[in-house]
Amino acid sequence: MSGKPKVHFQALQIANEQRNAYGLRYNDYERYRKHCYNRTHRLRSTLKMTYGRGRDFKKLPPINLETVKDGHLQLLLFEAERAWAHSQEMHQESLKLAATAKTSKGAAAEAAEKSSSANRKHATRRMRRSIHWATQLLSHCQALYAQGRLSAEDLAQVTAYTLILNGRFLRQRFDFEDALVQLSVARNLLDSLADAAPTSRAQALAVSFADEVGPEIRHCAHELRRDKAYDVDAVVADIAPKHRNTLVPGCDALLAQLGKDTGGAAEERGKLKELLWEDEPVPIRNPELVDVLLKVQEAEEKLVQSRKAEEKGPTAPGAKGEKKAKGVQGARSKRGGVASYDAILLALSEAEDVSRKLVEAHKISGATATAGTRDIQFVHAYIVYQLLSRRVQRDLLLTSTLLHQLHTAQRSHLGRRKVQVDARLYPAIVKLLDSVLQSLEQMRTLTIVDESPELASAVEARLAFTKARRCYYHAWCYAPLKKYAETLALAQHASLNLREARSTLAVTIETDPINDGEPPFYALTLADLDRLEEELALDSTSFKTDWYAYNGGALDAESSKTHKKPLFFDIALNYINLDMDRLQERAGKAPAKPEVVAPVSQQPTEKKSVPSRAKVEQVERAATPEPSAEARGGLSSLLGGWWGRK
Repeated sequence: MSGKPKVHFQALQIANEQRNAYGLRYNDYERYRKHCYNRTHRLRSTLKMTYGRGRDFKKLPPINLETVKDGHLQLLLFEAERAWAHSQEMHQESLKLAATAKTSKGAAAEAAEKSSSANRKHATRRMRRSIHWATQLLSHCQALYAQGRLSAEDLAQVTAYTLILNGRFLRQRFDFEDALVQLSVARNLLDSLADAAPTSRAQALAVSFADEVGPEIRHCAHELRRDKAYDVDAVVADIAPKHRNTLVPGCDALLAQLGKDTGGAAEERGKLKELLWEDEPVPIRNPELVDVLLKVQEAEEKLVQSRKAEEKGPTAPGAKGEKKAKGVQGARSKRGGVASYDAILLALSEAEDVSRKLVEAHKISGATATAGTRDIQFVHAYIVYQLLSRRVQRDLLLTSTLLHQLHTAQRSHLGRRKVQVDARLYPAIVKLLDSVLQSLEQMRTLTIVDESPELASAVEARLAFTKARRCYYHAWCYAPLKKYAETLALAQHASLNLREARSTLAVTIETDPINDGEPPFYALTLADLDRLEEELALDSTSFKTDWYAYNGGALDAESSKTHKKPLFFDIALNYINLDMDRLQERAGKAPAKPEVVAPVSQQPTEKKSVPSRAKVEQVERAATPEPSAEARGGLSSLLGGWWGRK
């Protein structure tokens, strides 16, 4: 070991980060080429390796290995990246011009063909220049590794990078045999790096570059008419061991050295736990996804630790003190639980954003996944499912917190169901259940849910149960306002949704994937349905009783303020002539007989008599015509039969 400082240089990590950040995610080679130009200019200015000023060209001296830094290696890497990006840009232009030449005629076709040929030659020259810079970088790294100043992992990354550039150049030159050898050895090095990676991010980095090389290996094997050209792993296993020591001196010793200089707590924290879906692993093949999923894993561990701390929390001695301590501890735990869920949701939202961008880039590139494999679209759907499940879990926790206040008020009133609560309580519960419904409906549309019949049935059962709960608490929003018609209508809707949830859940209750999952974000059993059904029946009866006591069950709320005669109240007066004098006499209120006054011959006076009310009504009321015998029947005969008429 030399006493000189070590150099830490990871070529694949730098190239991957810069490509994704500056245009290559969407195949924008021009933008990436300009970025590499600016980066090399800054590095040369920092390292004082410029070519002079103005027209005075100053040739640079060779890099001294005694004073070499990681900046010198980055300069060579970005020079190679710049030339490679320029080559790819010219290659795309040549393909566009070739397509134009096929569709054009005459002089336009000839001009397009010449421009296409010129761009293709320019692309070849820039690719050779890229290989030149990469080979120079590899020679410096090999010298540093021989001095013990560079790790085996860093040297393996630079070697794989150089082999990939060589293989791509040979494939473009239609030299498929040599290209297959170069790419196979590069793929073998990347697989070894992935197996010996100290962190999940390093493993995903090697896997992502290996995935890029895989289609090129398959193309070369197909052009060479190899058997089972579709099996990339078999092709690499057949070719790489034969040629890797020839292309990479001391390759076996280099591979044996991988993974020996790693270890420690930092590497353990960087390990991502295996993600499973239906007892099969979820492949995370992108370093950016690993970074955000590590944040999710850390937030979940904090939530688990907070729950364990709550279970071990001390309680105050004595009955009253114990109840008070439990109440304080419950309030704190719910606040802490919501905060923990917020951290998880933030990390999952970031992971969803990263995976969505990767899906868009995958569609733009036109790449297709191998049949039977789980590609980035599957990973995106899995992350969205986890995000929605955690969101549902958080909303249900908030709902239980609000219901805890209601249950506390009911216990304080000796179990009465109708207690005075905050008017904002039931609307807040309805709003939370709306959020749960939205998450469940979005979850039902995911491809991974749709492809699993049991999971789809479980989600539909929870959808129906949540709708029933929402209608139930929505009915309680109308009850204090004396709107009993709306209240009972919502209660009826709740019973229908509850019946649907029971029919769906009864089929899959034994193998419910959500109840058996980890974590069970929405546990649901038949006992929960029975409990809600019992509460719904009791409250429906109570609502009907209150409505009848309020206005007799009328739909119009103003009807209770005015008196209305019952049906058929005065129909008897239309058919019977009452003797009001006789009735008053029997009641002890016989009217006084009028006195007879002798008539006066000079001027007779008229005496005004006040007729009784019954007589006035008798005079003013028109006589009811007797129905003829021929017209008897229908409604008149029915009513006549009621009142004794024939």
